[in-house]
Amino acid sequence: MFSRVSFSHNLLPLSKRLVPRMGGLLILFLCLVTFNCQNAPTATPQKTGTQGVPTSGHEVLQVYPHDRDAFTQGLVVHDGKFIESTGEVGHSSLRRVEIETGKVIQKIDVPPPYFAEGITLLKGKIYQLTWQHHLGFIYDAWTFEKLGEFNYAGEGWGLTNDGVSLILSDGSNKIRFLDPDNYQAKKTIAVLDGHTPVVEINELEYIKGEIYANIWHADRIARINPETGSVVSWIDLKGLLAPGDVDDEEAVLNGIAYDEAAGRLFVTGKLWPKIFEIRLVQK
Repeated sequence: MFSRVSFSHNLLPLSKRLVPRMGGLLILFLCLVTFNCQNAPTATPQKTGTQGVPTSGHEVLQVYPHDRDAFTQGLVVHDGKFIESTGEVGHSSLRRVEIETGKVIQKIDVPPPYFAEGITLLKGKIYQLTWQHHLGFIYDAWTFEKLGEFNYAGEGWGLTNDGVSLILSDGSNKIRFLDPDNYQAKKTIAVLDGHTPVVEINELEYIKGEIYANIWHADRIARINPETGSVVSWIDLKGLLAPGDVDDEEAVLNGIAYDEAAGRLFVTGKLWPKIFEIRLVQK
């Protein structure tokens, strides 16, 4: 055990006698630094994606009703109506829907065991994917008469086109460009946010030279350069639905449609009771 020993203040070593004075000076110095830091101007950071990619917000222009039992997998605008592909085995369908009312005015079922996925409209034909059967269906865009089938490797998730190629996502970070004459891949791009692969790419829409892509279970859309695969920006879509609008964990954002004639952009989700017409807003 240490014994307590008393020392006169003047007998303490010089270094120990200087400690209180140095401590006071140190405290004063730290206070000055803290004051200057607190009063220094701060820059407002720009809202970005995960790798510095800019993010835009959205403004809701209109809200339209949507069949809340529709497991939306693909959505396009044709002749002022929506054409929609819905999924789940036993509930899959191709349907034409009035935009303003949400009324289904034309519908054919996709029979089991198929789980319908993304669709696109190219040169008067609708192309519809299935999830795990490596099989797609081709329909007349007006009558929904089935015109044929096509095969592809891997899973089918989202589908769009650039006027020349069918553009297909399969749940990975790869997007393939298929020749509509033989369904062979003409090229494949890897989607990256900076250097990070963007996986679980879902529904697609080709808009003004970019690929817009839903990401499964994410409240944002990637805008992708179709030549390089780079994400050029993100669209933040948080807060579209009010709390309680959906109660299924798979009722996620999925569905992008662009009305080229009127310049309108629509988004919705699986089992969502609403479709939103939005405008992008810079943050």
